[in-house]
Amino acid sequence: MAEKTTKKSAKKTKKPQTLVIVESPTKAHTIEKYLGPGYVVRASVGHLIDLPKSRMAIDIENGFQPEYITVRGKAKLLKELQKEAKKSDAVLLASDNDREGEAIAWHLNRALQDKTEAKISRIVFNEITPTAITEAVKHPGEIVEAKVNAQKARRVLDRLVGYNLSPLLWTKVKNGLSAGRVQSVALRLICEREKEVEDFLPEEYWSLDADFTKGKSSFTAQLVKYAGENPELKSEEAVKEIMEKIKNSPCVVSGIKKSEKTVRPKPPFTTSKLQQAAANRLGFTSRKTMQVAQQLYEGIQIGQNHVGLITYMRTDSVRISDTALADVRQWLTENHPKELPEEPIKYAVGKSAQDAHEGIRPTYVSYTPESIKEYLSHDQFRLYSIIWERFVSSQMNNAKMVTTSVEITAGEATFRVAASKIAEKGFYQVIKLLSSKEEKSSSLPAIKEGEELKVDNFHPEQHFTQGPARYTDASIVRMLEEKGIGRPSTYATIISVLLDRYYVTRSNKQLVPTELGKMINKILVESFPAVINEEFTAQVENELDQVEADELVWNKIIGDFYGPFKKTVDDVMEHQESIKGFLDEETDKVCDLCGKPMVKKLGRFGFFLACTGFPECHNTKSIPLAKCPCKDCGGEIVERKTKGRGKAFYGCTNYPTCNFISHFKPIDQYCPQCGWFLVEKYDKKNGSYKSCINPDCDYLHTSGEEETVLPVEGED
Repeated sequence: MAEKTTKKSAKKTKKPQTLVIVESPTKAHTIEKYLGPGYVVRASVGHLIDLPKSRMAIDIENGFQPEYITVRGKAKLLKELQKEAKKSDAVLLASDNDREGEAIAWHLNRALQDKTEAKISRIVFNEITPTAITEAVKHPGEIVEAKVNAQKARRVLDRLVGYNLSPLLWTKVKNGLSAGRVQSVALRLICEREKEVEDFLPEEYWSLDADFTKGKSSFTAQLVKYAGENPELKSEEAVKEIMEKIKNSPCVVSGIKKSEKTVRPKPPFTTSKLQQAAANRLGFTSRKTMQVAQQLYEGIQIGQNHVGLITYMRTDSVRISDTALADVRQWLTENHPKELPEEPIKYAVGKSAQDAHEGIRPTYVSYTPESIKEYLSHDQFRLYSIIWERFVSSQMNNAKMVTTSVEITAGEATFRVAASKIAEKGFYQVIKLLSSKEEKSSSLPAIKEGEELKVDNFHPEQHFTQGPARYTDASIVRMLEEKGIGRPSTYATIISVLLDRYYVTRSNKQLVPTELGKMINKILVESFPAVINEEFTAQVENELDQVEADELVWNKIIGDFYGPFKKTVDDVMEHQESIKGFLDEETDKVCDLCGKPMVKKLGRFGFFLACTGFPECHNTKSIPLAKCPCKDCGGEIVERKTKGRGKAFYGCTNYPTCNFISHFKPIDQYCPQCGWFLVEKYDKKNGSYKSCINPDCDYLHTSGEEETVLPVEGED
């Protein structure tokens, strides 16, 4: 009896325990430190319960209900959470405060409620700080069913589209292909832009600069008017004609104009604006930006403390909490009091913004980038810097720029030069990573209207009009946002999926569709114009917002879509001609293992040569791209991959006898000057252009000059 009494007493004196479940192990580690004894924090590591990958798992006849299963490999983790919940007095579901996070909480609630007598509640927070976590724990709430339904609708819709379009592509094009609702629209945008790039014909034009001096000072101005008109300089002859006419004319300062421009600070970052800024200023891909931002959000070890440095990085809002505004204004009072506005600056939230989270900001303004630099990796420091600067500067006074514009008349020609300088720094006081346009400050010598200047040299320069630029990570994200395609949490994923499927490649930071991508796009756009278009995709996003607002029934929008869509799929499956047989192209190459002919095939990562003796012979080779330019080599240039990262480069088939290497992809053209092959390069001055790979040749092609085209395979 004494033993039983002891056990009962022990049971009565068991310390209360609250189980908190978050998504990320790193986040769990940080939050557990903040909450202290009595709290056990565990991570679900994303979704534990989801649709199976092997089948559609949508009950179409029963209101499109999804058939959920425990994610493969997650059963053990789920059992551990159920066991921990059974020991707990309360369970707090703290997955991310968005649709996916709400769905994770909903699934966890269903999986745990029969395994524990504890009350299960939902908590949300925007930042991982002691104050935010403590407040969230003090005010638990309920799972928002409408938000779960919005996630369910998106998941079901994407599953129906993907699991209908992918088999169609397997049948008509090639096994193993896949298509998605949002990614296919992004692919369409990239392919349409590529068509514009390919169709663009550059036109030649010229500009004329002149060096003017006054005493020992000199500056350069550009021709802006001739004979009272804007000059159209189409050729070198036209420029030389003007130079000849004005070379002996007196040069007089004919006008000086000063103007002042107010530059306003920008609002805090949203997800898309952060991705764009990180791409343009730091050279980050969208995926890298989100990975580094996730690290900053979940927490960095700063001395003895693990600190969440930024607020949640998936947001479409620029709203800032009153607490954060008070924090930044206090910091500015202490550090830049002259640049502190009388009242906090409020920024308008976009009409389409869900406004579930604040704008992206530092959790503690006192953690300046320089003060914690030693604790951050190089990439973490750079991204944190632009987030910190953008937020702090958003609550500072405007800057003022003063521009001085000078016009010089020489005969019938008018030259102009402008110089700008910052008159009042305002919010630029905290901007270290200024864009080149903002940080450049030029000056002019002291000159007066009516003064005569001396012209030293003329600088005629040839240019070519530039066509539309290919999309980059920054510009495609901006376009997706403008057109209402996807949401902040999906932008990086959209780009990554297209790259992973090899529908798109990245070249000089530009997104270029592959032949496979173009082929897939053509079939989808021609067969499903009502689905693979930006208007439909934006409409779906609006309807999902209405589901989340509890204004639409989730499976009604699925039902309205699925009937016509499935009818089109069946029609295309029946009538669309298969192009599988046309993808294999005969060549004059012979297999060096069995002697049978080799064919050119389209594979997962582009075209390659395969032996027709398959499956008996598995020999494959890279497609030769050009003749090796090395003297007496006789080899061919093929694509190779570096070890480890798998980065592409181009080398000779006679390696190691020939060690020729190019990091630029050969195109099917020879240099007209030296006979070596051409490659496509890109820079900001010339845009995309063709250049000779020969280091001793200066050939650079940017216009419609004659080119020597490589012979087609099989031709003499």
